[in-house]
Amino acid sequence: MGEYLEQQQEEKEHLQETLELIQRELKNSIEGMEERKINLIATRKEMWENSGHSSNDFTQLTGMNQQLWEVNNQTGNYINAVKHVHKLERMKESPYFGRFDFKETGYDDTEKIYIGISNLMDPDTHDVFVYDWRASISSMFYQNEIGEAEYSAPVGTISGELFLKRQFKIQKSELKYFFDCSVKIDDEMLQEILSHNSSSAMKSIVETIQKEQDMIIRDTENELLIVQGVAGSGKTSIALHRIAYLLYVGLNTGLNSKNFIILSPNAVFSKYISSVLPELGEEEINQTTFEDIVGDILKDKVLVESRTDQLESIIDSQGESMTALKKESIAYKGSKQFVKVIDRYLEYYQGNVIDFQDVYYHGRIIETKQGLKNFFLNNKTDVPIAKKLSRIETMIFDRIRPYQRERLPIIEKLVGKMEGHELEIKSFSRLLELKRFKSFSKSIRKFTNIDFFHVYYSLFSQKGLLRKLSKGLELPECMDEIIEKTKLDIENGHICFEDCGPLLYLKLKLEGKNTFHDIRNIVIDEAQDYYPMQYEVMKMLFHNARFTVLGDISQEIEKEQGQSVYDSIIEILGKKKSVKLTLNKSYRSSYEISMFNQKLLGPDQKIIPFERHEEEPTVVRKDNKDLLHEAIIEDIDYYKKQGYESIAIICKSQKEAEGLYKKLKIKEDIKLIDSRTEEVEKGVSIIPTYMAKGLEFDAVMVYDISKENYNSQLDKRLLYIACTRALHRLSLYYFGEKCSFI
Repeated sequence: MGEYLEQQQEEKEHLQETLELIQRELKNSIEGMEERKINLIATRKEMWENSGHSSNDFTQLTGMNQQLWEVNNQTGNYINAVKHVHKLERMKESPYFGRFDFKETGYDDTEKIYIGISNLMDPDTHDVFVYDWRASISSMFYQNEIGEAEYSAPVGTISGELFLKRQFKIQKSELKYFFDCSVKIDDEMLQEILSHNSSSAMKSIVETIQKEQDMIIRDTENELLIVQGVAGSGKTSIALHRIAYLLYVGLNTGLNSKNFIILSPNAVFSKYISSVLPELGEEEINQTTFEDIVGDILKDKVLVESRTDQLESIIDSQGESMTALKKESIAYKGSKQFVKVIDRYLEYYQGNVIDFQDVYYHGRIIETKQGLKNFFLNNKTDVPIAKKLSRIETMIFDRIRPYQRERLPIIEKLVGKMEGHELEIKSFSRLLELKRFKSFSKSIRKFTNIDFFHVYYSLFSQKGLLRKLSKGLELPECMDEIIEKTKLDIENGHICFEDCGPLLYLKLKLEGKNTFHDIRNIVIDEAQDYYPMQYEVMKMLFHNARFTVLGDISQEIEKEQGQSVYDSIIEILGKKKSVKLTLNKSYRSSYEISMFNQKLLGPDQKIIPFERHEEEPTVVRKDNKDLLHEAIIEDIDYYKKQGYESIAIICKSQKEAEGLYKKLKIKEDIKLIDSRTEEVEKGVSIIPTYMAKGLEFDAVMVYDISKENYNSQLDKRLLYIACTRALHRLSLYYFGEKCSFI
């Protein structure tokens, strides 16, 4: 006990010394920030007063550019100063969370290494008080046991001996406790953190990163990193910490937050994870969904079914013939086979569909039909079809009137005004010439303009074409019904969500791409929910990027690909170096809930539960719906009294959630979560299963697990998703006969 008190006093003194340094640095930084702010305002004012607001004088423009450069430079310095102040203010609350003692081979001194969110160095002595958790030397804290240890540094591998690993709990600048751990980040810290209530936003896990998680976070070798992890294994949190790490090591290469993007399953999840990077001292990065990409690229050309509506139609209409057709259509249009069909169609389209014509102007031939076709087909450069046709158009116009093509919009507007007598017509010959040129350009664009939407429609509307292009490929038995339904949907201006992937693929193949060119790293979450066609689209959109792909095959919804989904991703993305890692340990749920979920999962996939013991899940049966609703209200009150702040009633579908919400909102303050919801707040929420993916709640109440409601393999996967959202309490409710999965 005396030794512990002595160490405690030593740690308190070190903490106090660290806090004093932070306070000095904070004072200096605030003063420097204010000085930068004053200088910036003065420079901007001087630029405004001494420079003309518009000028054609070259000398004056040069001076303005120099002043603008100075303003931008000072603005950047001020922003960096503000960030530094915010970092120090965060560190003041809890400067570090870990320590290890390391003696490098060949040296006598043992160095005490403290690990925190950011680096902290004494500017006078250059002593490092705190190392950033992402620094190379910090990796030993996460990956090494007591004894021989090493880490990778810019100068090579540094080896030595690790004598001590210690963890701290520091809150509001006060040391609450510390303990030593010899092998790994100790379960005691995990127990303490995981026993807390859930938050409305995901939190950082730097204090409790495990060895296998740290290896994923620090991987810079692989261009494609795939993580298959059970529910609650921390996949998304690891990916966000990985982004923070890559930003840290990429400082010298100019990598910044604009070079990253996260592909999330929905907007609710995007909001849920948005606080992690700022908590780690980094800027938020771009987040999007596949639906957002569809909207941006198709630009509301047609009415597109949402992913939510697609799932609802599948879940609520199981067993019906139209649902079977829908599932077959989804599977086929997302398949490798359909990718091949579209590729074949584009080859066919170039040689057989583009209707080149002889080109005449003023009675003389400019180019023959065959000459244009030969020029087009013999142009073997890797240029999209639309761009090759655009080059032909430019070539034709340049043979008539160089640069006239660029002026065509002006000419068309001028003709309209002259025809409307808005301008004084001094020369009818001039009007006729302009009209002739406008008519000529229209005839050229009949074969040089290409509409990807019409091309896609033609694939289904031309009788027998799709089957002809599918020679040697496997087709669904209901292919004729899929073709006919797709044709009618397009004619009615309605695009199913499963058509979005093929449409984007076709558009990118025809026109090329000009979006996302700055993205060098992309994180794809819920990877199991995407199809090969969608990965082909991502390959084209993010062809310069490295990929971090996160998934859980147990949470697939409408399809059952299993591990083969990852083989397809590796094959499609075609990166030189790729690796697939597996995380089987779940940290979210209590031991009892994890074992309950294991029964749902079956023996083929194994969950390793974290040893945090709480109450067993409960299954509640009532004689009718009214009694069931009363039981749910009673249990909500009970969970609130227990101190649980986030309670979710998870329904099978949105339709079911809306119906239950109408019944319960009269008696309880409840929020309905749907596709329009921006974020899940604390309190009681009703949410459909598929929208709960990735989220977690203190208590989860699964509604109506009757045999009538949950009976298919799809239902079983939805039930698994619902149950794995619970941290501390799980209860399931039904009337009638219980489903066979429980």
